[in-house]
Amino acid sequence: MADSPAPSSPDPEPDPTSEYPAVQRGPSGFARLLIFVGVVFALLVASCLGLRAVNVLPTFDNPFSDRTTDRSQPVLLESMRDLERFVAADGTFQVIVDLQENKDNIPDFLINRRTLFVGSGTVEAYVDFGGLAGDALKVDEEKKTIELTLPAPQQSTAALDMERSYVVAEERGLFNRIGDAFRDDPGKQQQVYQLAQQRITEAAKASGLDERARENTQRMLESLFARLGYSTVTVTFANP
Repeated sequence: MADSPAPSSPDPEPDPTSEYPAVQRGPSGFARLLIFVGVVFALLVASCLGLRAVNVLPTFDNPFSDRTTDRSQPVLLESMRDLERFVAADGTFQVIVDLQENKDNIPDFLINRRTLFVGSGTVEAYVDFGGLAGDALKVDEEKKTIELTLPAPQQSTAALDMERSYVVAEERGLFNRIGDAFRDDPGKQQQVYQLAQQRITEAAKASGLDERARENTQRMLESLFARLGYSTVTVTFANP
């Protein structure tokens, strides 16, 4: 009896990827759309900047820019007067005001107000010609001489120059800060201004400003009457 052939083993299943090259996955369609939009936007921005650089595109104002509106009322004239005084000299002074307000037996960190203020002001020295008596002027036409008796020079109250005056530092206690948050007291600041004016006015009296005013007034009158043909001008000031 002839031997029967051995059963053959089943053929292995073919590998589906053996006959095809490996597939490379690229970006998805949505990603390609985003890249395209980004490139187009960058080109548009670059084009706009280039056109603005050569002044081709018009400029546009910032819609959120700051704007100041002046709604002030017209200026009203309150008074007018004639001045009969000759300002012969002025002086500019500077003072440092260190003003502190606190309470006894209470720590400064609770109640305290200290202001360091630099004040700059001007004081004028003038001679008032409005109150001259009838015999204040004596004229000798033959000798071409003039004698004048004038009142003593006076000084004005110091006028602060707010452009050159400023607060250097300000310290406030805890309760002062709380109180300032609920009310505004301009009198505190006014007190510092008044003290600076007072100090400058007092300093001007001892600065020799009156003596300079006498000298300048006398030179002015001598020059004035010399042009009118008078050879001798004598100026006497009354006692202050």
